[in-house]
Amino acid sequence: MAADKKVDLRIQRTKDSIRKTFEEMICEMDYEQISIKELAQRARINRKTFYLHYNTLDDLLREIQNEMAQNFIKRTQGLERPRDMDKITREFFLCSEELGKIGERITCSGNYKYISRKITNDIMNQTWKNGAASSAENPYIQNIIMTYAAQSTLEIYKQWVADGKKIPLEDIIKIATRLICNGINGLNS
Repeated sequence: MAADKKVDLRIQRTKDSIRKTFEEMICEMDYEQISIKELAQRARINRKTFYLHYNTLDDLLREIQNEMAQNFIKRTQGLERPRDMDKITREFFLCSEELGKIGERITCSGNYKYISRKITNDIMNQTWKNGAASSAENPYIQNIIMTYAAQSTLEIYKQWVADGKKIPLEDIIKIATRLICNGINGLNS
């Protein structure tokens, strides 16, 4: 039994090393520039070890995407879309800050736009199904509402990061919430 735990710990340490190295590489370079060979060298494993855990880099990336999406979904579970957009917006900013550099890179870098879009789509598809917007007679109206909320939040976050986060986190959450929930007129109140 103790031997099984040692093997499990070794496997987990190897997977953690692969994951940590991959995230560091994402923060340094475009996804297309990342190779399994370099990842293995940096993680101090051989390529065969990588293939024991993942078939491709895309599989590893998909794992990260799924974890990011599921983390946000879990944090906003029980909140109704679009009624609770203030709370959802707050959780988006808090969740993004917790992700640190990897979250910033995937969300803000144009080179990772397709990855960010995939995460956003996963979240919207899994969370907006049962909200007030989903009961709209016209599904195209629901699509507009979903797109407005998601893209507005993302673009405010991207601009905040691009500006070097000069506005304190709590203040940007308040500004974003007012804009998303009440539009430009919401800033006057």
